[in-house]
Amino acid sequence: METKEKIMKAATQLFNERGYGSVNLKELAQTMGISRGNLTYHFKNKEILLAAIVKKMWAKIDQEKQKTRQFPTFENMRNQTQLVYKFQKEYAFVFLDHNVRNHPAVKEEFKTMIEQTLEDFHQMIAFGIQLGNIKEETIPGTYYSLAFSVWMVSFYWLNQQTTRDEDMGKNAEKVLWGMILPHMTEKGLANVKAFFGEKFYEQLDQPFKVDEHSSIKF
Repeated sequence: METKEKIMKAATQLFNERGYGSVNLKELAQTMGISRGNLTYHFKNKEILLAAIVKKMWAKIDQEKQKTRQFPTFENMRNQTQLVYKFQKEYAFVFLDHNVRNHPAVKEEFKTMIEQTLEDFHQMIAFGIQLGNIKEETIPGTYYSLAFSVWMVSFYWLNQQTTRDEDMGKNAEKVLWGMILPHMTEKGLANVKAFFGEKFYEQLDQPFKVDEHSSIKF
């Protein structure tokens, strides 16, 4: 592994552990066991290092996303959300730090990725309607809101996990399907069961219970 690659890998790990704003180049060099001069020979300052890290991250994301865009199916939606979660954990400091997300080296790329992801979800819903897996929209705007909500949950999933100290092994998949399933036709539900299995379908989460004795009576 080249020195630049080693520096980016070590920096990503340290930024993930301590936060981008809490680490300087001297500390990074000490962690790696190299001189600060050796580090700054490759990356003059921390902003240049950040730009290199996120450039590599976008390239890896784009490479992986190309595999999921052949057809706008819900299987590919599953692949995309799992992909986003994978990179959220690998580059946690980018996704969790508001200041990093708004950095000039990051913000525009994030906006582009978000718009593309929203469009992908729109296409998946439209394709599901064409196939008869999704019901026709009855209230105008419902499916744009659904696509937006699916994106919001997948994009901010790691944020809520860290805030709530939730099990980091749990991804957003079942939550997302819980949002989508009520809009599916009988054909669509049968296809979901065939693809995921009955156990997945029946155990999205704990069933919602209403205590009739404590409910407000009108």
